[in-house]
Amino acid sequence: MAKTPLYALETHAEFIGRHIGPRKEDVQYMLEKVGAASLDELAAGTLPPDIQDDTPLDLPRALNEAETLQVLREIADRNQLRHNMIGLGYHETITPTVILRNVLENPGWYTAYTPYQAEISQGRLEALLNYQHMVCDLTGMELANASLLDEATAAAEAMAQLKRINRRSKSDRFVVDAACLPQTIDVLRVRAQYFGFELAVGDPVEELAKGDCFGVLLQYPGADGEVRELGPVIEQAHEAGALVAVAADLLSLVLLQPPGEAGADIVVGSSQRFGVPMGFGGPHAAFYAVRDDYKRTMPGRVIGVSVDRHGRPALRMALQTREQHIRRDKATSNICTAQALLAVMAGMYGVYHGPRGLWKIASRVHRLTCLLAEGLKAMGVNVEQAAWFDTLTLHVGAEAAARIVSTADQAGINLHHVPGQGAISISVSEKTTREHIATLWSIIGEGDAPDLEALDTKLGDAYSAIPAGLQRQSDYLQHEVFNRYHSETEMLRYLKRLENRDLSLAHAMIPLGSCTMKLNATTEMIPVTWPEFGDIHPFAPAGQVQGYRQLIHELEEMLVACTGYDAVSLQPNAGSQGEYAGLLAVRAYHASIGEPDRDICLIPSSAHGTNPASAAMAGMKIVVVACDDAGNVDVDDLREKASKHADRLGALMITYPSTHGVYEERVREICDIVHEFGGQVYLDGANLNALVGLAAPGKFGADVSHLNLHKTFCIPHGGGGPGIGPLCVREHLAPFMPGHPLVDMGGDHAGNHAVAAAPWGSAGILPISWAYITMMGRMGMRLATQVAILNANYIAKRLDGAYGVLYTGRNGRVAHECIIDLRPFKQSCEITEEDVAKRLIDYGFHAPTMSFPVPGTLMIEPTESESLAEIDRFCDAMLAIREEIAAIERGDVDQENNALRNAPHNARDLIPEWTHGYPAESALYPAPGLWHGKFWPAVSRVDNVHGDRNLVCACPPPEAWLDFEED
Repeated sequence: MAKTPLYALETHAEFIGRHIGPRKEDVQYMLEKVGAASLDELAAGTLPPDIQDDTPLDLPRALNEAETLQVLREIADRNQLRHNMIGLGYHETITPTVILRNVLENPGWYTAYTPYQAEISQGRLEALLNYQHMVCDLTGMELANASLLDEATAAAEAMAQLKRINRRSKSDRFVVDAACLPQTIDVLRVRAQYFGFELAVGDPVEELAKGDCFGVLLQYPGADGEVRELGPVIEQAHEAGALVAVAADLLSLVLLQPPGEAGADIVVGSSQRFGVPMGFGGPHAAFYAVRDDYKRTMPGRVIGVSVDRHGRPALRMALQTREQHIRRDKATSNICTAQALLAVMAGMYGVYHGPRGLWKIASRVHRLTCLLAEGLKAMGVNVEQAAWFDTLTLHVGAEAAARIVSTADQAGINLHHVPGQGAISISVSEKTTREHIATLWSIIGEGDAPDLEALDTKLGDAYSAIPAGLQRQSDYLQHEVFNRYHSETEMLRYLKRLENRDLSLAHAMIPLGSCTMKLNATTEMIPVTWPEFGDIHPFAPAGQVQGYRQLIHELEEMLVACTGYDAVSLQPNAGSQGEYAGLLAVRAYHASIGEPDRDICLIPSSAHGTNPASAAMAGMKIVVVACDDAGNVDVDDLREKASKHADRLGALMITYPSTHGVYEERVREICDIVHEFGGQVYLDGANLNALVGLAAPGKFGADVSHLNLHKTFCIPHGGGGPGIGPLCVREHLAPFMPGHPLVDMGGDHAGNHAVAAAPWGSAGILPISWAYITMMGRMGMRLATQVAILNANYIAKRLDGAYGVLYTGRNGRVAHECIIDLRPFKQSCEITEEDVAKRLIDYGFHAPTMSFPVPGTLMIEPTESESLAEIDRFCDAMLAIREEIAAIERGDVDQENNALRNAPHNARDLIPEWTHGYPAESALYPAPGLWHGKFWPAVSRVDNVHGDRNLVCACPPPEAWLDFEED
C-alpha cells in the first residue's frame, strides 16, 4: 500500500495535525506496542486484502483553517439574504444572543453525547425536560417527547402510531387535510405506500363522510393561513372510530385554543421559530405530544424524573428500549435519535422569554398580519381568510402573482408563489417590521396605501382575527423555570449551571463504540451561525442560494470520493432516515425492472434495531442470517437463505466493519452471493471512519449505504442530535433517491417523493463536514482512518489480559473499536457492565457503549482525535477498575458495599458520615490526576426501574426538590 507520511502531524499550520491526537513519536510508540512497523503495514495486515484500495482519494489538496474560512466566506456570500415571508413551516426568528453564544456555539453543549449515562447528563436532561414541559403546556397535551427530526416525519410517525393504537378501526385509510403543508403530504405519501395505507387528501369533513378511516391529520393553522375550528372535526372523527393528529404552529398556540383542549390525540409540529435559525431547512426539533394513554407507543426519546440511590430527585431518559429494539421487524418506527441541541435551544427560548414574552412575540406577529390584511382590504385586495394567525393567501391571478413575487424580491422580501393557482402567500415572523408591511402594501395594492399608524389606532388594542371561541383561555408556562431567568445575568448563570452538570468532549474522551465521538473542530463550527447560512429559507428561489448549491454539490462530490459510490442525497436528516431512503431506492429499482415482488431483506442477527425496523417500514419481510462464534456473518447460512428466497430477495443489510468491530474477511464474497440471487447490498456506513482512504464500499460490492456525518465527518452529536444520514448509491440506484415537491433539486430523481421536510435535510450544518474534508484532504482522510485503527488496537493491546477482547479479525486485530467482555465478573463477584460504566464516571470518563451488540460487554472506540495521553489515562482507569474488581473477587472488599456498586460517587456523599468499607479518597479521587480537575456527577446512581414505573415527563414543581432537602 502507498506510504502514509506523518509529517502532517508536525506542521503547525496544517489542520491535520490539530485534528489527529497522537504526535509522530506517539504513533511510532503505539505501532511498536501493537506490533506493526508503520501505519500502512498495520492497515494492510488488518483489512482483508481483496477490499484494500491504494487509489488516492479524489479530493483537492488540504487547506489550512484560515484558507478554509476564506473559501467558506466566498461561498456564503453567494447566498442572498432576503426577509423571508415564505412560511410553510419555516420562519425567521431571533436567537437570543445569550442562547446563541452559550448553547449553539458552546462545545460544552454541542459535543455531549446522548444522555444514556444520566448521572453525567443532568444539565441537558433538565433542558430537555423544560422543552417537553413547554410543548405539553402549549399543545394542551399530557406528555411530550424530547423531539423528533422535523415536522413532516413527525406527522408520518403520528400516522403510524395512530394505526397501532386505534383498536376500534380495522380500516387502512388515513385522511389528510388538504391544508397540510405540501412537504408533509409528500412525506406521508411514500410512508403510507409501504405501510399499505390509503392516503385520502382533501376536506376532512367530506373525507370522513366517505367511509371508515383509522386516523386523520389536520393542520392548525392551515398552510393557507386559515384558522379552522378543530373541535367539530375531531368529534366527527372520534364518532366514526378514527383518532386525530394535529400538526400545529407552536407560536400560534400562545394565542389559539390548544389542540389538546379540542380533543386531539397527538399533536406534532416544528419548534424552529423558537429561536432556531432556518439554516436552509434544518436541523430543527420537531415536537411530538400525546395523550397519557399512548405514552408507551410514542416514538423517540422521553426524558423522565426518577430518583438516585439516595432517593434524591434525578432525571433520566425514560423507556430507553424503544420500539425498534423491542419489535424489530414488526416496528412501525425506526427513530433512534432526536434533535436534542435544537430542542434545548427552543426550550431555552421559552425559558428566557417566559409566558409574557412569548405572548408579546405572538401578539406582535398577529398584529402585523392584521395590519397587512386590513390595509390590503382598504386598497381593494380581497383577503379570503376569515380567521388567521400569521399567514395570508391571496388569489390574485397568475400574471399578478408573478409580478408581485418579482417586485417583492427586488424590494428584499421573499413571498411564496403557489404554482398553478395564481396565488401568493405571505407569512409574518418575529423579524417582520412595520416597514415590511408598508412595502407589501405598495407592491400588492392599488392606489394610495393607508396611513399605518392611523390604521393601527383605528383597529384598537382588542382587535384580533381569531374568533373569540378559538382564542386561548388557559394558562401556560406557569412553572417557576419559565418565570425566573429573564435577565441575561440570570439566564447566563442558569445555562452555565446546567452545562456544568454534563460531561462532554470539552472535559474528557468519550470512548463510545459505534458512536465515534471525535473532535468537532472550532473552525468547522464557525460558519454555522453566519447569517448567510443560518438565515436562508429552504424554499428560497434557486438564484438566491447559489452558495448553498455550490457547497452541497462539492460535499456530494467529496462523499462520492470517500465512498466509491456514484451519487449522493443529503436529504435524510438522521442515520435511520438514510437507511429508510436507501431501502426505498432498492424497492423502487426492483419495481423499475419488473421485479416488484423482491421484498425479502436478509439481516444478520447482530444488526442494530434500526435495520429491521427500516426494512419493515419499506414494506420488506425480514429473514435473519446467523452469525458465527467470531461475530461474522455465517456465509453458509447466508447462501442458503439467499438461494431459498431467490425469487423474492430484495436486499441484504450489513454493517462494515461489522457491528462487532472487526473487518469480516469474506465481505466481497457476501456481496457476490446477494447479487447472484438478484438482491442489492445495503451496507450500513456507520463505521465508514474505519474505511475512508483504505477501502471503498461502492467498489468492493455494495450498492447503497447511508453515512453518518455526525460520526465519520465530524458533525457534533449535540447531546443526542442533530445527525445527518446521507444516502450514497451506485449509478443504477441514483434515479430513485429522494426528491421534493416544492424545490427542483436537479437530476432525474427530482420528481420523487421526499423522506424529509427540507430538500437537503439539515443543510445548515453541512458546512461542518465540508470544512472537515477540505482541511484534511486526501492524505489527512486516509491518515485519520489509520490512526483510528491504531488507537483502537493500542487500547485492545493494553487491556488484553485484564479483560477479554471478545472479537478480533485478521492477525488478531480489531478495526476502529473493540469489545471487552465483562460477563465473567457477574459470575465471580456480581459486578456488571453497569457497575464498571458508573465507576468510570468517578475516574472522569463517560462509559463506552454498554451491552451492544453483546449483553454484558463494553464497546470502546477512541477515534483518531484522542491523544496518547488521554488514551493512556483511560486505559489506566480501566486497569485500576480491574484491580478493584479483583479485590472484590478475593473477598478483600464487601461484595455489596464497594466502590463499583456504589458508583458514581457524588459530592453529597461526603455530607453524612462516611460509612462505606473503603476509603472516601479512593472512591472520590481514584486516580492522582483527578486532584487537578475533578468532574463531579450531579447525582448518584439513578434508579431506572423507578423512573419507568413512575413516568413523570414534565418539570417537577420546585417543592419536589425542596422536600428532599427537608427530609
